[in-house]
Formats: sequence, C-alpha cells, structure tokens
Amino acid sequence: MSHLIERKDAGFVEFRRKVRDAEVLSSAMERLLNDIQFNGKVSVVVQNGRVLKSGYEEGYFRSRT
Repeated sequence: MSHLIERKDAGFVEFRRKVRDAEVLSSAMERLLNDIQFNGKVSVVVQNGRVLKSGYEEGYFRSRT
C-alpha cells in the first residue's frame, strides 16, 4: 500500500515539474502554435485523469504583415 502512495506522490511531483517547466504540450502542438503565431490562453480541464474539455481565448491571433 505504501508503495502505491509513493508512486502517486512521485507522479504528482513529476506533474508539478512539467507544469512549472511548461512541458504540458506535445512538441507538435507547440510547433503549430508557433506556426500560427498564437499568443493567448489555452485551457484544459481534466477530471479523473481524462481531458474533460479544452479551449482557447478568442482574439489572440497576431495579424501577419
């Protein structure tokens, strides 16, 4: 039982590190955001370990000149 708790604790520590270091998006998604010059908020709602909903804030696209 304590081994399971230790694994969950270690997993949460890794989760916090990835969020802190901005490693929450796949490299493909990061490239896409860079390609379209997106500058705004992307949100993800997770429930019970699964993505429940995701979205982005409108009006954050830069016009290309």
